[in-house]
Amino acid sequence: MATPSSLCCAILLFLFSLPFMTPTPFCSHDWLLGVEARQDAVLRTMLYEKGEEKVDPYDIMVFEFTNMISRLRNELDKCGVKDEGLIVPLKHSAESQTTSNVLLADPDSLSYSRTPKEIMRIMYGTGDEHRPDGFFPKGANGRIARECLNNNKFRGL
Repeated sequence: MATPSSLCCAILLFLFSLPFMTPTPFCSHDWLLGVEARQDAVLRTMLYEKGEEKVDPYDIMVFEFTNMISRLRNELDKCGVKDEGLIVPLKHSAESQTTSNVLLADPDSLSYSRTPKEIMRIMYGTGDEHRPDGFFPKGANGRIARECLNNNKFRGL
């Protein structure tokens, strides 16, 4: 069975690959993004329903756990706030109408986007797209990941 973290990784990797996919008459990027958005909404809804439950063995509520993960992702991608937990301050919420945050979006209800390098910083867990660790301790094997790892000029080791 897939874990929430493996599903999140799969979603991030899927989004990372979109710019390199060629749309066909049967499968456009818009359709793929719609599918990803629905999957994200389902996962976030499931977490929201359990928001006040404690996560064993950490003794932290799901709501706080999602906020902590979002803060870490924002810190690692080094590009401001592009991730939010399931509960947000009213001033940061969808159209400033609710503190619940099942659909991840900015205050204008627009989706956030990330560049491939921002995603690599998160997936590596180092905040540096040139330094692998985290989910890919030996580095990812895609074209962009290999370019980041093999470019000695920008290698932050």
